[in-house]
Amino acid sequence: MHPLVNVAVQAARAAGQIILRHAHQTDRLTVTSKGKSDFVSEVDRAAEAEIVRTIRRFYPDHAILGEEGGAMGEAETVWIVDPLDGTTNFLHGIPHYAVSIGITHRGKLAHGVIYDPNSNDLYTASAGGGAQCNARRIRVSRTESLERSLIGTGAPFRDEERVRRYLPQLGAVLEETAGIRRAGAAALDLAWVARGRLDGFWEMDLKPWDIAAGVLLVREAGGTVTELFGRSEVMDTGNVLAGNLRIHAAIARCFESLRNTPAALPSDNDQG
Repeated sequence: MHPLVNVAVQAARAAGQIILRHAHQTDRLTVTSKGKSDFVSEVDRAAEAEIVRTIRRFYPDHAILGEEGGAMGEAETVWIVDPLDGTTNFLHGIPHYAVSIGITHRGKLAHGVIYDPNSNDLYTASAGGGAQCNARRIRVSRTESLERSLIGTGAPFRDEERVRRYLPQLGAVLEETAGIRRAGAAALDLAWVARGRLDGFWEMDLKPWDIAAGVLLVREAGGTVTELFGRSEVMDTGNVLAGNLRIHAAIARCFESLRNTPAALPSDNDQG
């Protein structure tokens, strides 16, 4: 593995140990709200602090963008950190959450690591080097039709306007597929697309730390990731559509059919 990936793996595993130590005593944790249905616990903060310590030990001059700590430093190489993607699942004892670390160099996605501490599955990717799970090469699914596909999604719970746009999208995709899953951890959902467990995934209003590693994983696993309506760069808008080539195109056509449904389209003041 690339030296940066080795450090990211070390940091992710250390954070995962902190998370698991508290997984069976969540009722004792201090939890605060950052906004509507958006929670942070002392475990999130402790896990991020451990990740930052690990990065700083090896690369003190690199910049870090953390979900909890915000932007730290300026450099060509930036570590984009979500210490616990799926906090609500974690707090409710649902074992679907992950540590996500993406690394950009000169503004481009270069490396990504997603670690599921419950299954001990470790996903890694480097630009041009493919994607792996537990050191074995992974590829997106070969499913060719929506009617046979299983699609992941996430509801935009922070914004009522986005919820109104999301519901027609949900209906359009639901009519065409074998099933839809809303698991609650976008980073891990994207890793599952890369692995072929999900045939596609879409969600609006995500943050860079939610998607940086997952976007690279899907692309390096042979999949396609774009902005939801194809207007801008996905890392800028946080509106993600991912899947193998055929499923991505089929979902995009579903969304295109909503062009005459104003409620389902981005507003003028929305990036995506």
